[in-house]
Amino acid sequence: MNGAVSAHPVVLSIGGSDCSGGAGIQADLRVFEALQVRGCSATTALTAQHPEAVLRIEPVSLAQLDAEIHAVFDYYDVAVVKTGMLVDAEHIALVSALLSQLHHGTLVVDPVVISSSGAALLDQGAIGTLTKALLPLATLVTPNLDEADMLFGLRGAIADAALIDAVDRIDCAMLLKGGHGDGPLLIDRLCERGGELHEFSHPRQQWDIEQRHGTGCRLASAISANLAHAMPLPLAAQHAIEFLQG
Repeated sequence: MNGAVSAHPVVLSIGGSDCSGGAGIQADLRVFEALQVRGCSATTALTAQHPEAVLRIEPVSLAQLDAEIHAVFDYYDVAVVKTGMLVDAEHIALVSALLSQLHHGTLVVDPVVISSSGAALLDQGAIGTLTKALLPLATLVTPNLDEADMLFGLRGAIADAALIDAVDRIDCAMLLKGGHGDGPLLIDRLCERGGELHEFSHPRQQWDIEQRHGTGCRLASAISANLAHAMPLPLAAQHAIEFLQG
């Protein structure tokens, strides 16, 4: 690192590019600016998409991704890294290896498996690499209910004991997002390392498809920005949820 000084904490988003601007690194960078952190990005894949469909995915070469991550860490003191769409096992392995070498701060993993339009954004063979290589480095993972089922076997009405057990197994905090739940009131549940639980309830918003597009990206990036401002994790999550709802 060259010791470059930024007026705001630096947050690096590693994920996919969304040409429609509603999700991915474009959405992350807008949230970072709104919450007064310096946003940097490293792109794992180019996507042709809009709120209703993902039309094409072009993975970025491993050499290019390696160069982008090194370029950011060579120049900036990165406070927080947030990951989103990671494509496949090879890209996850590279990101994990680089972060283990270069980053000793906070890591927020948004385990993007399926887009809000229903398209697969993570190779099924990569789930094991995500859980075994990247999550051991993470501070927080932010699955929705479907992703929690795929990644951790958490199904249906998840008991507190099952959530605490999953956090113990992966050894990082988990924000279990309730947006895919039923009913007019949704509950996001944060389980910290050590088993302390927090719940954040909010009404189901009557959002259209464009407003729903990229909500998971924006929530994880807002949490990342708040953590970069040295907020405690429960407060960072609460303020991020309020930011997204607002």
